[in-house]
Amino acid sequence: MPSRPSDGSLPFLDHLAADSARFREVLATVPGDVRVPTCPDWDADDLLWHLAEVQWFWGEIAERRITDPADLDALNASREARPRDREGLLAFFDRASERLHRTLEGLSPETPLWMWAADKTAGYIMRRQAHEALVHRVDAELTVGERTPIDPRLAADGVDEVLRVMRGYEREPGLTHVPTSGPVTIATVDTMHSWTVTPVRVTGTYDGQPVDLQRFLAADGPDASAAVEICGEAADLDCWLWNRPAENEITHDGDATALAAVEAVLTDSID
Repeated sequence: MPSRPSDGSLPFLDHLAADSARFREVLATVPGDVRVPTCPDWDADDLLWHLAEVQWFWGEIAERRITDPADLDALNASREARPRDREGLLAFFDRASERLHRTLEGLSPETPLWMWAADKTAGYIMRRQAHEALVHRVDAELTVGERTPIDPRLAADGVDEVLRVMRGYEREPGLTHVPTSGPVTIATVDTMHSWTVTPVRVTGTYDGQPVDLQRFLAADGPDASAAVEICGEAADLDCWLWNRPAENEITHDGDATALAAVEAVLTDSID
């Protein structure tokens, strides 16, 4: 099985544009107060505002070529207030989305930019924003009950990103980790990628704040000693890892304690 789905050849900006457009198309058809089933604290207008703000923020990072976190205060001071009506929300989303795509398109993937993750390049922001748009496109579609297919290669890369970054753990000073179960193999049956993750509890202090989190340590490929094997199509695994409903069956075979440790990692919400 290939172990890493992303080799830099995925057209992240094309996916960002397509999923952002679909997101807008879907939400423009529903009243703003319709609840979002996958984000129960949000209605459709909240979801629209969330992705608009996210795309505005990273568009600002890219346009200003920000690399120093000390510059974030000035960036945040320039935020616009949330528009009060649907027309204003849609207009703000359109401006933010167009600017994000246009600005990233003009940058080399190697361009240094501030990022909270370890990879502080325009290329990772392209990747992160493609997956952000995909997940919230799914939220929008579930709000209206009209799901459309997810590109399998993008979804496999999404599984990789969520295991390594969004729910992953990289050793940091001041933090320690303890495995909460044996290793678990996760495999996509359609794109033939696999990972082995070890659920861990991370504790300590980071940036002056106490930390107590459940995360994954991720490695490439399967592990013959894995306590559990979890298999499904890439799109279903990507949705499951983001706490969104899968469309097809995901099989979970193996030790109940290890399965519970995986589910404990997934209890933390990520937006």
